[in-house]
Formats: sequence, C-alpha cells, structure tokens
Amino acid sequence: MTSTSQEDRGPRYGLLLAILVGTYLLAAFSITKPANELQVVLFAIILLLALRNAPWPAPWPAIIGVITVIGTVVTFLASQSGSSTGKGAEDLWKALLLLLAVVLVVRRVLARPTVTIQSIYGALSAYLITGLMFASCYAAVQHLGTTDFFADGQPANTETFQYFSFTTLTTLGYGDFTAAGSGGRAIAVLEALTGQVFLATLVARLVAAYRTPEKPEQ
Repeated sequence: MTSTSQEDRGPRYGLLLAILVGTYLLAAFSITKPANELQVVLFAIILLLALRNAPWPAPWPAIIGVITVIGTVVTFLASQSGSSTGKGAEDLWKALLLLLAVVLVVRRVLARPTVTIQSIYGALSAYLITGLMFASCYAAVQHLGTTDFFADGQPANTETFQYFSFTTLTTLGYGDFTAAGSGGRAIAVLEALTGQVFLATLVARLVAAYRTPEKPEQ
C-alpha cells in the first residue's frame, strides 16, 4: 500500500480551507449588511465540515450537527431584532462554533501518524479559524459592553474586527486600531500568545515533518 492511498483515506481539509478564505474575503470586501449577516451560517458550515473529519461514534456528529443548526437559526433571528444583546449573542455563538471547530481540526491533525499535505491544510485552516474566532469575541465585547471597543473613535464593524484580529494574531501590530477597554486588551494579549504558540509549535512541527508522497516503484 502506498503512502498516497493512505493519504486519500485520511481527513481532507482543502474544501474547509477554501471556505475559510472565501468567508474572510467576503466580510473584508463586503459593503452590504446581508453579506455580513451570512457569517453565522458560514461559520456553522465550517463547524460541520470540521465535524465530518472527527472520528467520533455515530450518534455524536448528528447530535452536534442538530444543535449547531438550531443554535444558528435562533441566534440569527435574535440578531435581526437590531438590539445589542441579540447581536452580542450571535457573536458569542459564532465564537463558540469556531472554538469547537478549531479543537476538532487540531485534535484530528495531531492524531495522524504521518504528516501529509492535508495535515498542512488542516493546520492553516485552524489558524484562520482562530483569527475569525477572536474577531467574533471582539464583536461580542463591542455589542455587550457599554463603551466603544476601539480607541480614538475608530469604526467597529466586521471588517475592522477581522483586521484587528489577524494583525494581533500575527503580532504585526500596525497600531492603527487599538482596544480601548481592559477586557478587549486582555483578549488581544491572549490572541497574540495563541498566534505565537500556534506558529512556533504546531505549524513549524508539521512543516518540518512533512514529506511528499513517494512515487510507487515501477
């Protein structure tokens, strides 16, 4: 049995990575409200794709899938009321969906006995999921808090939260957006630490251990 056939039977994360990139770009370049509201649906799809690769007994994937769909519908309808509480609840639900998704992906990637290209895709997917998860946390702080999240009156929306999240995750620190409150700053510190640990341990380990599949002997 060749290594290529073993890779084909393992978890596949190419579609998940493509959806994550598309989700980020949709929010980053979106100028319409409905496109941003679709994020909770896309995040639910991301979790379901991650759940597809989880080696759990038969009942659990179905149970989590049903809870995901019901919770997504409820929080989406709550956010349509326009209240800050409803929007904050939706943001917390999105963060919870992404947290579970990143745990499933990382756990599955680390459980693989060999590192394949799908493992690299999985690690990159987990990294993007982490950035989107923290962006949802910042949005929840904005909607559930009593003060603006950003200092100096900077706009707080989906685009800026994602921008701030990924610049924090990668520790670029441009300085054009800064959390005003202590809660937002604390979450930003946690994200920066998570990004450093993620890149220095998981991604670096996988890249170092990756070997391209050998061609079968003639």
